[in-house]
Amino acid sequence: MAARIKVTIAYDGTHYAGWQIQPKDPTVQAEVERAAAAVLNQKVAVVASGRTDSGVHAHGQVCHFDSPNDGIPPEKYSLALNRHLPQDIRVLESRLVANDFHARYSAIAREYRYYLLQSRIAEPFDRPYCYSHSQLPPVALLDAYAACLVGVHDFTTFSAIGDESISKVRAVHSASVFMQRGVMVFRIVGNAFLWRMVRSLVGTMLELGRAGEEPHNMAQLIRRQERTAAGATAPPQGLFLHKVSYETFDEKRGT
Repeated sequence: MAARIKVTIAYDGTHYAGWQIQPKDPTVQAEVERAAAAVLNQKVAVVASGRTDSGVHAHGQVCHFDSPNDGIPPEKYSLALNRHLPQDIRVLESRLVANDFHARYSAIAREYRYYLLQSRIAEPFDRPYCYSHSQLPPVALLDAYAACLVGVHDFTTFSAIGDESISKVRAVHSASVFMQRGVMVFRIVGNAFLWRMVRSLVGTMLELGRAGEEPHNMAQLIRRQERTAAGATAPPQGLFLHKVSYETFDEKRGT
């Protein structure tokens, strides 16, 4: 029986059209599957915890694939794959998991972080990894907006055209805005997110903050369930898939 391998991957999404394979554009999934095929000498399907959009980055994307080669120790796949991957995609860890582990369906929570920098002129080293603006709203006000997101809500207001989700209801476990090393960070943890939902939330909170709106107005936008009520979607480069959690999966079975 093939061994199921779980890998944790970090990538710079600047030069990729997102995670999912596209007919013509370069994608992270295509690079990872190419590397896996080179290691195993056969085509390999790599399944991720979720898709990231064009230009979006990851600190902790989680994937799995099935390996027919029992001669490679599971922990060595990270080194083997990295030999065939470009420098902007790195496998941080590889390990054996139970055959019923699924990178997407076994996940219980996903954490995204969006980075904002208040600067009139962003340095070239910052610009690919944060949204820079000359005037950002106060942290306390944005944090108050974020608090309104916690709970189980219908997030239709913050869905994007083309989102194919049958239900727009999602559970947000925590959401906050804080300063970290001079950068403003929006952190949100939930069971799952709609397509471009996090970027829509960021863009809307920034518009509300610049207008000085009270936090209850954010709560009202959620209840309206009208996509046209949201603000402009924030650009992709500030967004990172930070972590995917599987804590309730039986650790003794190999996760």
